[in-house]
Formats: sequence, structure tokens, C-alpha cells
Amino acid sequence: MTRYTGAEALQLVLDSDEEFTFSSEEERDSDDERLYFEERLDPAMDTISDDYKDDGDHQTPVAKRAKTNIQTSNKQSTLSWKTETDIDLVPQTLRFLPAQEPGPQLRPADTHTPQSLFKVFFSENAVSNLCHNTNAQAAGAIEKGRKFKWTDVSISEMYRYIGLVFYMAMVKMSSIKDYWRQDSLFSLPFPATIMTRERYRTISWNVHMSHPDADKENDRKRGTPEHDRLFRVKPLMDTIRHACKAIYHPRRNLAVDERMVACKAHTGMTQYMKAKPTRWVFKLFVLADSSNGYTLDFSVYTGKNNFPTGHGLSYDAVTSLLDCKVLGSGYHVYMDNFYTSPKLLKDLFAMKFGACGTYRDNRKDCPRDTTNSLSKKSARGSIRWIRDGPLVFVKWMDTREVSVCSTIQSAYTGETVQRRVKTQDTWRTMTFPCPAPVTAYNKHMGGVDLSDQLLQYYTAQHKTMKWYRKIFLHFLDIAATNAFLIHKELCGNMTHKQFMEQLIAELCGVSQKVAPKQTSSDHVPVPGAELSSDATNICTVGRKICVLCKGQLGKCRTHLGNARHVMFTCVFS
Repeated sequence: MTRYTGAEALQLVLDSDEEFTFSSEEERDSDDERLYFEERLDPAMDTISDDYKDDGDHQTPVAKRAKTNIQTSNKQSTLSWKTETDIDLVPQTLRFLPAQEPGPQLRPADTHTPQSLFKVFFSENAVSNLCHNTNAQAAGAIEKGRKFKWTDVSISEMYRYIGLVFYMAMVKMSSIKDYWRQDSLFSLPFPATIMTRERYRTISWNVHMSHPDADKENDRKRGTPEHDRLFRVKPLMDTIRHACKAIYHPRRNLAVDERMVACKAHTGMTQYMKAKPTRWVFKLFVLADSSNGYTLDFSVYTGKNNFPTGHGLSYDAVTSLLDCKVLGSGYHVYMDNFYTSPKLLKDLFAMKFGACGTYRDNRKDCPRDTTNSLSKKSARGSIRWIRDGPLVFVKWMDTREVSVCSTIQSAYTGETVQRRVKTQDTWRTMTFPCPAPVTAYNKHMGGVDLSDQLLQYYTAQHKTMKWYRKIFLHFLDIAATNAFLIHKELCGNMTHKQFMEQLIAELCGVSQKVAPKQTSSDHVPVPGAELSSDATNICTVGRKICVLCKGQLGKCRTHLGNARHVMFTCVFS
């Protein structure tokens, strides 16, 4: 088994973008099929003019197009719903051929600290570029009349700044200035030992991922196809994405879902999600390993489709995240009803990716025949299914109807689920049949949700003045969480909290073990003389000068003991 250092693994992914060799004739055929599907996907095929439809080399009248739709509808009408008692064909099993052995792509024998793993994602080269752009941004702000003191930030100082950001994620305060308060019972001494409050704030104001001069060039292209809305985050985003794919190779089951990053900035990219707890957000499409929540790849939705194949945003979001050259073939991809369509699942199957997901009945090419279908009165646990080539459509009645389609499983293989049911004012557990695609979906779909959960435990997100800093903080969250998951796979001797605490200490260049500070509570009396029955000497014999009182107050004080006249003197514990 070949393992690599972080730099070697990252270079391997970068090289794979330029050259890729097939390991078998089967894989070559897979790529030919994928190329065939890409070449035949013409966006113009989805647009109909007033009288004619452009179809490549000739024009097809609208009447002929309608005739084709009728033939498709007739084909769907011949497919009738079957029940769980009918036997479904076993689907073709895709051979699992990952491009690399699944798991971390690092040598287990090497020493992997939290800081070393974090630096795989935020390498010194990436941080050096971040410092260069931040210094240029600060210089430009001062030229425009901004009033603040500035000295160029170095790589080591930027790492300390990132360490403070993670510290604030672990220790929550109501405002940034509270971390530097020194006159309160709730004062925190640590941040002031790393950098001053003003230094932290000025770095926060000016942190920049792209060069300001290049930003101006891009801004001049606003309103044209050449304008890149993500230009200010693209340099660091590309580095993070390549590192996520280089350092870890996923296991077989993957999940595609949305991720929300809260932001109210008016950029044209933020989305209003009425049904979500956080309504104004950046939307990210994320590919994650279902087994542990590792973020493999992601893309930021910019408010328009950047992959215009003509099949819609959901189709393009999934296909853009699945790279055959990096992943290999035979993977199983799970998704929700925003992405699932028969067209997508069949095209993924041709690329040798199995797929499974819930679907919406009004999607194109989904079965619409109501004969023998489920109704609101159908008994709980009822199953209906239709097979169309490699694709099986399944409907299952739980508390409500559940619709799933898959190119991986058969319709029903005998699985059951248990549900609490109220009968005659009594709750009891009952067993119901469950389709195989539903069971697999419930088991593997939570990869992105697990990833989101891990990110939120110690998220670096807080209020910012600039939208791109929100994305920068999210990149920090991805890097720290993925580094923790890699450390867990390689070492497994730390909890998430312990990992973050050690990462903060290493980034800031300090030790976690801090010597206890001496306070006035340590000024305690200890016996200084034996008990005496002589009343004439009881107030003088055995008294000693208190060193603490003499040093702090300049007075020579002595201390009496308790009511039984035990003599004490003050010392440090």
C-alpha cells in the first residue's frame, strides 16, 4: 500500500488533472460512454422556436417533437406498478474500482499533529499568498485615508491570528473586545498574550484572499460573461478543494447535499431560504463521505448556472462534483429530491456511478400511471415499484408516501422496519416491510448532515463586514474539521475538543499547560509556635514577620492564631 506525505498527495491530484491512464478496457469504455453523453447533451435541444426545433444537423418541426413526446408517454403508460410480492430483477452490479485505496493518503508511521494536518489544507505557500494579498489590501486602505497602524503581517503571525479565531470559536464571548478585557471577573488573559486587540482587528479588516489590483480588473468586467463573482475567494478555495481530494480518498458511499453559510450581504449570490432557520445564506453544494462526514469537494452557488449543459442546476451540481479521474468508478451516490431525476441517474450509471435518491413525482420521465399505485388509504408498509432498465422507481407508505428511485438496489429484498403504532389507546411496536432503496437511503444519505454537525461544534463563524470573509471563515471550518477526521483515522486518541485545543496551542506557539498564577488566596497562615500556658509570653513568643505583608505593604506584621492562641505566620503555599 502506497502512502504519501501531504505535499506528495496534493501534487498527485494536481497531476491527475493533466494526465490519467486507464487500468482496464472496461474503464476506457466507461470514459467513452461518458464522453458520448457529454457530446449529445445540447442545450439547444431543450428550446423550441415558433415553428422548428434545431436538432443538430437539421431542423425538426414542432409537430414531430410532439409526436416524440406522445411516444414517450405511451412508453411510460406500458409500465405498471407492481407490489412487494412481485419479483424484481437483480440490477447490474458495478464493480468498485477506486483510483486509490480508500482512507487517508498519508503514511501512518509518520507523526501527525493537529497543526501538521491543518497545514495540509492551509499550507505555508497558501498562507504566504494570503499574507501578500492582506498586506496589499491594507496598503491600499491607508492610501485611501483609513486611519490605523499597520505593519506587514508575516506567515507566523497569520497562523497565530488563525489560532485566535479558533480560540474564539471554543470560548464564546458577546463581542470581540471582551476577549481583551482586563478589569473584570470574566477577563480572559490568553488573547492579549498572542497579539493586541487593535492588531487583531486590523488584520480582520484587511484579510484578503486575492490581490486588490486583480479585483479591480475583475470588477471592470461586471455585467459580462468574463466576470467571476467568486474571484475574491477563488485562490484559497481552489487550494482547499485540491487538498480535500488529495489527503483522503473516500469509501464507496457518498452523499450530495446543500450546505448553508449564513450571510446577509447583498452580493447577488446570497439566497433567501424561507423554510430554513437561517434565511439569508450562501448556498454550497457539497460532496461528502457518508461513513464519517469528510468534505470531499464543494462548489459555491453564485445565483446562476456555471455548468450550462441544459439540464438544470441540480443535474450540473451533481455531475460537477463527481470526477471520474480522481474518484474512480463503482461509487454509490445518494441525494435528495432536489437533485434526483431519471436523466441524471441513467447518465451516472453510464459513467459507472450507482445512484439513489428520493424524487418528485412531477419530474420529467418519472412514472405518472395511477393504476395500482398507492393512495392515501393504502396500508402502512405497502410497496409499489416500476423498473425501467437499470432504474427502479419505488413508492412506500410510511406515515406518508415516500418515493425513491435507484440504480443500485432491487425494489424489495425482505427488509423490515419497526414503528411505534397506537392501537386502541395503546402504543406498541410493529414491524413493516421496507424497500431496499429506502433502507440504503436512510443509512447513507446523512454524510453532509454529519459534516455540517461537526462543523457547527466549534465553528469560526461570526459577524463580519465583508461577504468574502464569511467564506474565508468557512474554509477554516472545513480545514479544521477534515484535519480532525484524518487525525481520528490515523491516531484515534483525541476527542474533537481535545484536537481543537491542541491545534489552537500549536498555531499560537504556546503550551496548553499554564503554570497557576499566585493570588492573594494563596496567602494562608501556618503554625509558627507551640502552645504555651504562660500568660505573660503568650502574645510575643513565637511570632514571626509576614514576608508577604512586608514585601507588598512595607510593614512588619505578625499574625495570631485562633481562639486557643495557636501562633501562625504567613507563607506562600
